[in-house]
Amino acid sequence: MENKRLKDKVIVISGGTKGVGNAFAKVAGQEGAKVVIGGRDESAGEETAAFIRDNGSDAVFVHTDLLKVEDCKHLFDVAYEKFGKIDGFFNYAGITPVSPLDTCDEETFDLVTSVNYKAAFFCCQSAVNYMRKNGGGSIVLTGSAHAWGGQKDRAAYAMTKGVLRILNEHIAHQYADEHIRCNYLTLGWTATEGEVSLRISQGESVEDLKKRAAGILPMGRMCEYSDFTEALVYLMSDASSMMTGSTFRITAGEYI
Repeated sequence: MENKRLKDKVIVISGGTKGVGNAFAKVAGQEGAKVVIGGRDESAGEETAAFIRDNGSDAVFVHTDLLKVEDCKHLFDVAYEKFGKIDGFFNYAGITPVSPLDTCDEETFDLVTSVNYKAAFFCCQSAVNYMRKNGGGSIVLTGSAHAWGGQKDRAAYAMTKGVLRILNEHIAHQYADEHIRCNYLTLGWTATEGEVSLRISQGESVEDLKKRAAGILPMGRMCEYSDFTEALVYLMSDASSMMTGSTFRITAGEYI
């Protein structure tokens, strides 16, 4: 009998239509999880949900605008109504605008903090309230090496990732007695849709980006989605049931 490590777990993913969030949604489904995909790209979300159903599990897409707190809550309400419990939450959604401290404008600051932190805060609020109904669960916050200071042109972004480190530790300390776990998965430099779009707007091709990154990263290449999905399966599975408050670093040796 095939051993599915996330069998019958219900996992909610914010930003599940793109990048690592989307890759993990598919892997989680293949590992037996029922997946709730939050995002704005209806076509990609429905396609991923169909892929998961076609591969033997169940999934639903929920249109979610993370700039609206009510949408954050609605994502979890639908998950609970559909599947009767919530076992895991992967907070993937985030944006990485150019935002140096000395030039960052208020609009950029408000946008990056609203998406990267405020939405995560209220998603975690809903996750905790539903997880306690079924005796616990696992939250994984998407971190970044920028959280330890960051590059000069990512001040606002770095700040939000630093705040998520504190949120991770807060949840871990305050909700362990309810068996609600939280860990901080530090993602390394990856050619995500957002990263590629930014670099193209700056005149750099994907090939040039990867070549440049290979010369900077100690391990000699950019991270791929597959580098993260195995870690996410572990963090969402019972195998990590005693792990909380940890910083799980997958950065190709990068320390910013």
